[in-house]
Amino acid sequence: MTGAALTVRMAPQELAEAVAQEVRSGRRFVALVATAADDGSTALQAVLASDRDLTVLACQLPPGVRSYPALTPLVAAAAWYEREIHDLFGLVPSGHRRLDPLVLPRSGEDLPRPGARRGPVSVELDVTGLPAHVVGQGVFTIPYGPVRSGVFEAVEYLVETVGEEIPHLRTRVYHKHRGIERRFQDLEPADAVLLAERVEGTATVAHALAFSQALEQLADISVPRPAALLRVAHAELERIATHLDSVIRHTEGAGQAVANARLHVHKERLMRLRARLCGHRFGRGVVVPGGVSGPPRLAPSEANGELGALQGALRADLHALMTTPSFLDRLRGTGAVPTQVATDHGAVGPVGRGSGLPGDVRADRPYGAYGHLGFEVATGHREGDALARQRVRLDEIGQALHLVRQALDELDETSDDEWRRPTPVVDGSVLSSVEAPQGELLYLVEVTEGRLTRVKPRTASFHNLAIFHEAFRGDIFTDFVFIEASFGLSMAGVSG
Repeated sequence: MTGAALTVRMAPQELAEAVAQEVRSGRRFVALVATAADDGSTALQAVLASDRDLTVLACQLPPGVRSYPALTPLVAAAAWYEREIHDLFGLVPSGHRRLDPLVLPRSGEDLPRPGARRGPVSVELDVTGLPAHVVGQGVFTIPYGPVRSGVFEAVEYLVETVGEEIPHLRTRVYHKHRGIERRFQDLEPADAVLLAERVEGTATVAHALAFSQALEQLADISVPRPAALLRVAHAELERIATHLDSVIRHTEGAGQAVANARLHVHKERLMRLRARLCGHRFGRGVVVPGGVSGPPRLAPSEANGELGALQGALRADLHALMTTPSFLDRLRGTGAVPTQVATDHGAVGPVGRGSGLPGDVRADRPYGAYGHLGFEVATGHREGDALARQRVRLDEIGQALHLVRQALDELDETSDDEWRRPTPVVDGSVLSSVEAPQGELLYLVEVTEGRLTRVKPRTASFHNLAIFHEAFRGDIFTDFVFIEASFGLSMAGVSG
């Protein structure tokens, strides 16, 4: 493993305790990733983070070995990762408390295992109903989704309830599973960037950036300064748009018609500005290995002028919204995630920062132009409720506008016209991370003999959705829309 990560190898039976020891010492559990080899062996890599770096604890399961000691009994944050590995690889984490299907409810053991070249071209699904967690007089289960009214991604929530209160909630995300990890294999880097952009549409720029940075780390190159600035501009515009979407969904749920309409207008103005800068409303086609595809199509000074006008109007409307008591009452105390729960799980992004966790990749492990641009991480929110998560997003919108305007100012003053450097495809394995709108986005990229053999995106959406059920402590069904919107996650980024 190259890049900023130190790799420590050990026997499979040592992995769980080693990871637990790292967590007890203060490191944050980030991910558990599996990779299959053609010889039938499987590698397991547990990723942990400190304030400034990443560490990987790795082991190898020999051919024919289909189980390993589960991490979940010692590190609860590993639960969904082990369920995902069970779905995709058929590995059994011995001691895991409940291996309900998550991303792929498959029937049989012959799987197209990510990382291996051999495997079936189709998978037969097992859609057998799941057993209930809650039983008793008057308890029933509401299958909420996968198709719902409005524009929502497909997801099924199994709400176990006695009426209004929600004592237990489960999430089934497999309806959007696209086999992303297998699709990456053997792609040319130029094509792989296009796929990365489509893993999670609301984080198009973040995914392209994380993947491109991985190839740049392997090739040991740095991107030109103008390209690094333009990357920041597009990444922060994406952050603003995504955060606004969460706020808009809150206004819709609370019946704030005027605020909803005005924020829709502001978001549309922002999306049109993004399109004028690069030709695409979602920033697709901008970030490529080695830099960016070309200079901005709109003069930086003109873009900055439009952004300034938008910033003033947006600030006024957000202030009016956040001083409306009937709106704040719907968010205050709703969907609270206690700080200890967020800490134990290592929650990231606005979900983590709304519960008092300070982590932000842009500050902890600065990349690109973030190392010299000034901004502050949104901190000081510890309530952990929907209101705290919204306040984090509003703080980040202000900081993002500041970052974009800094980047555009510097672009306007630079005489450098180099936008991209050649990036040869170099063999190796690397971890790359960025701060997507939803939080920490991690890419594991492995290249062998000039071809992509393993690409694993670990999204903040996947990591945070695992504690979504923890937010329903005394809340009722009519709170659901606010809790879901406050998490601001992408189901495409969860199901893979």
